Amino acid sequence: MNGVEDLIIYKQYMELIYYTEMILVKYPKCERFALATNIKNNTYEGMKYIILAYKEFKKEDKSNYLNKLDVNLKMLKVFIRISYKQKYISVKNYASWSKKLANIGNLLGGWMKNVQNNKKGV
Repeated sequence: MNGVEDLIIYKQYMELIYYTEMILVKYPKCERFALATNIKNNTYEGMKYIILAYKEFKKEDKSNYLNKLDVNLKMLKVFIRISYKQKYISVKNYASWSKKLANIGNLLGGWMKNVQNNKKGV
């Protein structure tokens, strides 16, 4: 493995970032500096936690970063649900975004379980 870029969760998360950027352009101007900014910041912060967890050697610290990533994903789900309820995104966008988050959540769960079982953690 050459680096964090080789992780499946990293690749899936990059796809989430691209999709998020594409969708946020559709938000109304009044939300661009509120909800859209929160979504964007939360998304990039999640990528930061993936990289930090990958680089960390201590089990406790790695687990801490993965837990922070889990919280970020849950917050993104809340933001996306709000976006849908406010009709900023379509049902199709909501379903697609939610599916991407669910896939990343599944990968994260496996990584967390791997760290808990005292393996390498990646």
